[in-house]
Amino acid sequence: MREEISAGGVVYFGNAILLLKKYNGDWVLPKGKIEKNEDTKDTSIREVFEEGGVKADVVKYIGKIQYSFKDSWKNNEIINKTVHWYLMKARSMSCNPQKEEGFIDARFIHIDRVKDMAKYSDEKNIIKRAIDEIKKQRPHKE
Repeated sequence: MREEISAGGVVYFGNAILLLKKYNGDWVLPKGKIEKNEDTKDTSIREVFEEGGVKADVVKYIGKIQYSFKDSWKNNEIINKTVHWYLMKARSMSCNPQKEEGFIDARFIHIDRVKDMAKYSDEKNIIKRAIDEIKKQRPHKE
């Protein structure tokens, strides 16, 4: 069994959140493994830029998720993964999916639709938490 720690971002601009489309059609949030001498915050900024081509600033830490999976490349070794998530604000809506990582599209999706498009339930929960934070930061309009 192996432990892996990753970090990622729920990146918003206006009323939209960044999702990346994998080659298999799944829409996911940008995230990746922590590199040497990096903290989770630095990893999230780097991964958002590497995977989605988006420059973003961290607003706040919004939690972690944990899950296990079998690594089919390494004799089905079990990996216990922890992903730390940050709410991040993009500097613009410009995005560019990293094809080398298996992403074929990157888009900012309206907050009313983003949870339905995201593939994984744990990411849907983090997106919900992020949307709640985004709404808290804005003056309420009737």
